[in-house]
Amino acid sequence: MINLLISILTFGSFVLIFLPKENVFLIRVVGISTTFLTFFVSLILWVLFDNSTVKLQFVSEFVWLSHLNINFTLGVDGISLFFLLLTTLLVPVCLLASWNSVQIYVREYFIAFLLMEILLVLVFSVSDLLLFYIFFESVLIPMFLIIGVWGSRERKIRAAYLFFLYTLFGSVIMLLGIAYIYVQVGTTDYEILLNHPFSELEQKLLWLSFFASFASKIPMLPVHIWLPEAHVEAPTSGSVILAGILLKLGSYGFLRFSLPLFPLASYFFTPLIYTLSVIGVIYTSLTAVRQTDLKRIIAYTSVAHMNLVVMGLFSFNVIGLEGAIIQSLSHGFVSSALFLLIGVVYDRHHTRTVKYYGGLVHVMPLFSIVFLLFTMANIALPGTSSFVGEFLLLIGIFKFNTAGAFFGATGMILGGAYSLWLFNRMVYGNLKLQYLTSFSDINTREIFVFLPLIIGTLVLGIFPEIFLVSLHTSVMHIVEIINPSCF
Repeated sequence: MINLLISILTFGSFVLIFLPKENVFLIRVVGISTTFLTFFVSLILWVLFDNSTVKLQFVSEFVWLSHLNINFTLGVDGISLFFLLLTTLLVPVCLLASWNSVQIYVREYFIAFLLMEILLVLVFSVSDLLLFYIFFESVLIPMFLIIGVWGSRERKIRAAYLFFLYTLFGSVIMLLGIAYIYVQVGTTDYEILLNHPFSELEQKLLWLSFFASFASKIPMLPVHIWLPEAHVEAPTSGSVILAGILLKLGSYGFLRFSLPLFPLASYFFTPLIYTLSVIGVIYTSLTAVRQTDLKRIIAYTSVAHMNLVVMGLFSFNVIGLEGAIIQSLSHGFVSSALFLLIGVVYDRHHTRTVKYYGGLVHVMPLFSIVFLLFTMANIALPGTSSFVGEFLLLIGIFKFNTAGAFFGATGMILGGAYSLWLFNRMVYGNLKLQYLTSFSDINTREIFVFLPLIIGTLVLGIFPEIFLVSLHTSVMHIVEIINPSCF
């Protein structure tokens, strides 16, 4: 099934290569149809998924470097399944959202998104550590091009290089750790590494090498500088992919590799994680309040939410880990929708400065309703996906570290401050006709862009058990590896 996903995307990419670049409509139809078909296949993957086993499912194996004992193994478990689904959902949403906004190199733009989706599917399904690293880093290439070529402002090249260099530097250190693991164990196969007894010193050094890469992807302080710049300069769809999926690569890496492979080191460095995360939650939330650019506000809120997710991952209990995964999915829905909403007003008025907006409820009522829904979701209103995620997160963190839960919860209070203040400034009050004079509400295409995100936010918020039942067995297995004395 995973082979089918990759084959569909690869075939779609090749078709796009041979389409005439002048036929923009056909290029858009082929690109979006390919991604929608991929999403449909991934839903079948979820329907056929066996919730009772911890083993990888839908496994495909290929011999890659047999003399080096490195094989290409693809498969999904309860954890990677939902990251895969999130990827296949957001890419067609992005392409549909950018239907009219991309006017140059349209064919190359769609190919870049299909290539990125292929790499993300491989990241979330490959079980070999070296191959994970290769695909993990390869995602940088199409994202670098999307920011640098199709970015919206003058500083887009600088932002693209910031994104590339910040995330690449940490990953080079991770590569050294992988090389050491291969020399010591003789393979980078995940299942074999789980049973290898690394010494405490080895675990600490290897954990730090992996931390350098995953922390810059999330991003954690002080390596978060690239994110606001990348968001501000990226096109709307680029911001959606950045916030919705690429930030999850770091949390997925912690969950998949750092915790189960180096449990002693994970316990040892938990005070460091909690300190950086608490500072990150409070600092970026306060920073978001004082921003004047709409994208920067949402970018800083993304950092705050993802740092809370990291605290949940290092709570070492089932509730905290499940909360971290649910909150990651919720953040994928909510932050993506907020960036798309900003894209709606930017496409019409070509400015993202907050002071130019006001009174939009009078002229854009549908926009205001959707904006209100996702503002409420962003502050974890009961009934939305963020409430489930943050509630489970805080319970898990509280069980492990009461002080961490207390300071982490301040992010919810500050979240209410910056979210409601932004909504109030944009939607209520008087129209600022000295700045903006013509208005149009959300159109039919944009309704279809927001519809899957609205459904995902509400279904995950009202019926979380649909997701938790598939997660539970895999999360229990990781907690047993981390702390077998708990069971």
